[in-house]
Amino acid sequence: MTGRPVPRGDLVLEELAVPAGEDALALLPRLEQALAGGAPVAPYHASGPAPPLPDHGPADLPDDLAVVVGTSGSTGTPKRALLTTGALRASARATHERLGGPGQWLLPLPAHHVAGLQVLLRSVDAGTTPVAMDLTGGFTPRAFRAATSRLEPGTRHYTSLVPTQLLRLLDDPDAPAALRSLDAVLVGGAALPPRLRRRASSAGVTVVATYGMSETAGGCVYDGQPLSCTEVALDDTGRIHLGGATVAHGYLGRPDLTQAAFGTDEDGVRWFRTDDVGHTDERARLHVDGRLDDLVNTGGVKVAPRLVEEAVLAHVPGVGEVVVVGTPHPEWGEAVSVLLVMDPVVRRPDPSVADLRALLRGVLPDHALPVRVRTADRVPLAGPGKPDRRAVAALFTVG
Repeated sequence: MTGRPVPRGDLVLEELAVPAGEDALALLPRLEQALAGGAPVAPYHASGPAPPLPDHGPADLPDDLAVVVGTSGSTGTPKRALLTTGALRASARATHERLGGPGQWLLPLPAHHVAGLQVLLRSVDAGTTPVAMDLTGGFTPRAFRAATSRLEPGTRHYTSLVPTQLLRLLDDPDAPAALRSLDAVLVGGAALPPRLRRRASSAGVTVVATYGMSETAGGCVYDGQPLSCTEVALDDTGRIHLGGATVAHGYLGRPDLTQAAFGTDEDGVRWFRTDDVGHTDERARLHVDGRLDDLVNTGGVKVAPRLVEEAVLAHVPGVGEVVVVGTPHPEWGEAVSVLLVMDPVVRRPDPSVADLRALLRGVLPDHALPVRVRTADRVPLAGPGKPDRRAVAALFTVG
């Protein structure tokens, strides 16, 4: 279950192999020990070897370190965020406060990533026993329904999904009833398309869109509103900064990256400098427009992929999933390029670039209209529910 121990003063940072599905529940006692101040753990997927830990010294590790969790690595080499007992307990308690109180959780995600790991840690903090899906055959609506049937009556019930899982459950004729039985369905890991949210709401599902990352102990902004222990600030470029008790101590063995991304203000609030841009609406709700390095620079004008993706899903019939990237263009620098996964149930012809531009003209500014389009059977992923935009861009150079 564990790998080699790494010294840290009088404690050890223990590499923890995390199995999939129901076997992950065997780790609850070890996680409880870490959350109570025992030896911290560095989770990794049990299906492969333990990834190498970066070189570090005892001074790099905070005294109350509980978990070292990997980032998704969607924009480069994965980093290891140092999450303390204080950050994890603050996250768990603020989450339960927002959702209406502690409850029993259902685990449908890999528990070595922060979203799945938090399902277990919130359960440990609340003193409840989670239910894990049987993932022997992968994520299936049938297994999800079976897992919800094992939740205990008389308490609140929660789960955490990525958008693709929510879509799959809504497409199943029987799974929406299982979703409706839950008091809250957290959806994160990737943008929740407005059309998918409306569909879930129409089905009577209580969806909560979450925003956060490994560096903030997972989701810390729910439906655009920060948790009680979280602060949000936007700089002059629209870059999102997240502050408060859930912010990580830094990155394991990377003082350079820690210094660049983390800081503490004059009031003692710790802040994380994200790579995302966003804006707030008239109700002060945060809207995430996308990653800074995902912006498409076409003809000197920046286009946020998420805004194009939402427009495609709202106005182009028959599209199940969409990812927008910038690809090299000899005149404009980058072209707005759209990867579509068509809904197999609708069975519409694949739209051409001309079709997309006609349907989106007037919805999007002219500079944001698609220039290239291609279809695929599925979206390449870089972590649970997170599109691999590099792999998507590479598809436009093939064939």
